[in-house]
Amino acid sequence: MTQLTIDITPEVQRALDLKQPVVALESTIITHGMPWPQNLEMAQKVEQTIRDNGAVPATIAVLKGRIKIGLDADDLTALAQTPDARKLSRADLAICVVQGVTGATTVAATMILANLAGIKVFATGGIGGVHRGAETSMDISADLYELAQTPVTVVAAGAKAILDIPKTLEVLETLGVPVIAYGQSELPAFWSRQSGITAPLRMDDPADIAKAQTLRSAMGIPGGQLIANPVPQDAEIPQSEIDPVIAQAIQEAEDQNISAKAVTPFLLGRIFELTHGRSLATNIALVLNNARVAAEIARHMT
Repeated sequence: MTQLTIDITPEVQRALDLKQPVVALESTIITHGMPWPQNLEMAQKVEQTIRDNGAVPATIAVLKGRIKIGLDADDLTALAQTPDARKLSRADLAICVVQGVTGATTVAATMILANLAGIKVFATGGIGGVHRGAETSMDISADLYELAQTPVTVVAAGAKAILDIPKTLEVLETLGVPVIAYGQSELPAFWSRQSGITAPLRMDDPADIAKAQTLRSAMGIPGGQLIANPVPQDAEIPQSEIDPVIAQAIQEAEDQNISAKAVTPFLLGRIFELTHGRSLATNIALVLNNARVAAEIARHMT
């Protein structure tokens, strides 16, 4: 029988043993979401933000077939400079381990491994969802189905704005996933604080968010909850400004027949170019903000 082996850093293991707050972090944002060296700088800042807010960060990845819960400085630097790291979701996570290769975890894969390690809160930039044109392509992220079955609270700036947000919300509703806007009544849209869509739920207190997940599990309801945390106002790109840029990037992806897992990295890269780097600065700001809120929730989850 194949035995599952997970490498947990001493810092994370100590926190788990002492029931101290831990926040999981994905790794595709490092390998597929930002260029070098901004990706490493961002990862280091996010981990420090979590520490500054009273929790322990646990960046998750698969390095040469080893599941890693928490990365030391050398591992983090090496991953940030691995351009061919696989983008891992539920379908290929185990295969990457068996083949002994390096892969970065998406929201879905991070949730799976965080749950295995006993980590209840996860901070990311934005979740995957229903892609525009999904009525013909059927391109729907596994992140949505993972939220429906894995008991981890995910803090994000909403679904990525390159997606079809109304359809993403409909799928989450069908799957029974609580979508909770934090501190406002409108659903944020990643780079923008406003989406024009009223959030199904609103909560303003991290302690109540933690209690909701604990009660959900006690009631035997599977899955986690999505906390939609708006980007700080001074860092946002208003919806009226970013929407035409997104439309252009999507059209270019269609013209070049880019599909499947290559779509999101292409779109994010093209939007970075079209906004002259502004989208990256906003992305970093929202990730740091999500890390702060996730740490606050984690402190009440223990």
